[in-house]
Amino acid sequence: MTPLRTFGVMAGMLPALLAGCGSPVAKGADTAQTDAPTIVSLNPCTDAILAEMAGPEQLLAISHYSHDPRATSMDVAKAQAFGMTGGTVEEVLALSPDMVVAGSFMPPATRAALADLGIRVETFDIASSVDQSIDQVRRMASISGHEDAGEELVTRINAAVTAMAAPAGSTAVPTVLWQPSGIVPGEKTLIGELMRGAGFSSHSAASGMGQADFLPLEMLLANPPRVLLLAGQERSQHHPALAALPEMQRAEFDPALLYCGGPTIIRAANRLREIREAVS
Repeated sequence: MTPLRTFGVMAGMLPALLAGCGSPVAKGADTAQTDAPTIVSLNPCTDAILAEMAGPEQLLAISHYSHDPRATSMDVAKAQAFGMTGGTVEEVLALSPDMVVAGSFMPPATRAALADLGIRVETFDIASSVDQSIDQVRRMASISGHEDAGEELVTRINAAVTAMAAPAGSTAVPTVLWQPSGIVPGEKTLIGELMRGAGFSSHSAASGMGQADFLPLEMLLANPPRVLLLAGQERSQHHPALAALPEMQRAEFDPALLYCGGPTIIRAANRLREIREAVS
């Protein structure tokens, strides 16, 4: 059902939905005491950040992606402590939140429908740098009423980024990050920045490739990097021919670490440090 049609159907359902919304489950006692807004998050990246600050009594639901091991950017067991939503207007309305937090690609009709119902909507872009992600953490901490928790998370992010830094004077290691669908990241991405900070140089960029370009197996075999980070499950990414390149080291890299900022930066930085230290 499209967002516009959803809104039309919802108008007729509104009295019945509202009758079942106002319950202690939707707004816990702790939230009422602090006047912190109740929130529904519709994006896996915002899910992970908000889950570091708010409990289930305030964060009423997170996106269904965070309950899916194939799509989540956070620990599934932690995600399952929170309710789940598919993101329809009806589902959000039934939870009666004060605020919806979503990605910037949220359909305009859905956003307008929520605004017409008096629900505040806050959207966030995909972070393309550590600094941008830190700004988002602080903004999310402010709108959720958890400035102290936000600063604590920022401190942990900065510490992880500092700890992963390659030793001064060391030579950057030519590396390919082979992502799902056989593509490579661009230089102006968060994961690209983290790789550079950990002491890896982009072998794909040096070969003239850019954001989301497809890397064929044949091209990799003809011009192998020093390190190959495998973040996909395509057949070519686990081809036996890769083992015939003894000077190229391979390491697994969890795809869940590729796209989100916030606490995901900590896990990605720790993994990149491990791999950099293992490069012989």
